[in-house]
Amino acid sequence: MSEFNLIETYFSWSDTASSVIKGVGDDAAIIDIPNDKYLVTSVDTSIAGVHFPIETPAIDIGHKSLAVNLSDLAAMGATVKWFTLALTLPSFDKPEDTQWLEDFSRGLKTLANQAACDLIGGDTTQGALSITIQVMGVVDKGTALLRSGAKVGDLIYVTGTLGDAAIGLATIIGDLKIKHLSDLDYCQDRLNKPTARIVESKIIKQFASSCIDISDGLLQDLGHVLKASQVGASLNTREIPLSPALSRINRTIAMQAALSGGDDYELLFTIPQSCNVDFLETVNVNVTCIGKINQNISIIMDENGDPLKASGYNHFNG
Repeated sequence: MSEFNLIETYFSWSDTASSVIKGVGDDAAIIDIPNDKYLVTSVDTSIAGVHFPIETPAIDIGHKSLAVNLSDLAAMGATVKWFTLALTLPSFDKPEDTQWLEDFSRGLKTLANQAACDLIGGDTTQGALSITIQVMGVVDKGTALLRSGAKVGDLIYVTGTLGDAAIGLATIIGDLKIKHLSDLDYCQDRLNKPTARIVESKIIKQFASSCIDISDGLLQDLGHVLKASQVGASLNTREIPLSPALSRINRTIAMQAALSGGDDYELLFTIPQSCNVDFLETVNVNVTCIGKINQNISIIMDENGDPLKASGYNHFNG
């Protein structure tokens, strides 16, 4: 299979939005951006054996490769529109390659359709398996959510539950065993098929002062908000939301995963107290208040005043 046949067979999707003037099949894409919008863009690379276990099903790799980028745009309060794909494959021409490509493309396209996000171009090459996706979206001028907007007194919220993906990874690599098969499947699904909170983002952006997605662990990503905003935080660890699956394992292990495990792709955001009642009356998704912003710059403390130190994922040290 040639590179061009591969692109035409698996990644030439005809059902694109009217904003795509020229997409897959030319030297570059041309997209139309309204005058009252800013372009928001993010790029992530996923490498086999680093960002996902080698044995991860191709359909899940396709889903997750896009989901992690969608999550970045959700954290900015942007509406996703387009993405490009750079795919590096060890080989193109073996029977198993065809099945892998079919499954990968299906996982990618299913999520793209759900998110109304068009594939507009990219590249394919041969080498160690890696996937690079650049996602683009738009936001009304002056309305983007940033890490730098948190103020003293703001309440700290998260969507969903935390730690599931880290526990899922621990079970895959053999560091942890889970008694209930349904809990095992749940945690591994949370690792392999994360939910980008693009729907929740539309509500959150109406009230939030800052936002970030939790990709490298709650404490580490909260630390990015505190540094950008020049504030500190106090967390009530008893309020950190755990799924039923994590509630059934050792609490110390579950809390370590919730505080420092990555790959959950939940949103961490701050709400001014003056907006909190309106926010709670408006929000119709699962959110939990876990703490409060204070003046102790870049310091995170628990409910007892003890410091909480970040030990989340580091892309160069693991």
